Amino acid sequence: MRVRVEIDDNLKQPELIIRASSDDPNVEKIKELLAATPLTDEVLSGFKNSREYFLKPSSILFIETENRQLQIHTIDEIYTSNERLYEIAEELPDYFLQVAKSTIVNLKQINALNKSISNCLISFYDSPKEVYASRRYYKQLQERLNEMRLSK
Repeated sequence: MRVRVEIDDNLKQPELIIRASSDDPNVEKIKELLAATPLTDEVLSGFKNSREYFLKPSSILFIETENRQLQIHTIDEIYTSNERLYEIAEELPDYFLQVAKSTIVNLKQINALNKSISNCLISFYDSPKEVYASRRYYKQLQERLNEMRLSK
């Protein structure tokens, strides 16, 4: 196997391209290893009562904008942030997914989906908090949850 690194100062995040023949059995193993290994111990900052807290992404249930204010929800707390939703979305690991125009959820924290004709209600483990997914994002939400379930 050959490894090559190219430096490009215009990139905001590292990009990894795997080139292999179609019958190479190692490609899927490499892909799974890379997806399972966090590159950094990145944290998000959130504010509550004029104090800044540093939150691990795994502790976040969902992030939403309400009244032009970004709110970061954990199991029992709500923190605010001065960043925009799209800015935070770029920093989050791949197990986060946008499910509405103003909402991003942690797929690993989802306990149940309650689908009705008009909407989809998402509930989380160990928390009474719930959030709605719009119809536009529902299919992608289900696909990602199925991928995660099958990869375990």
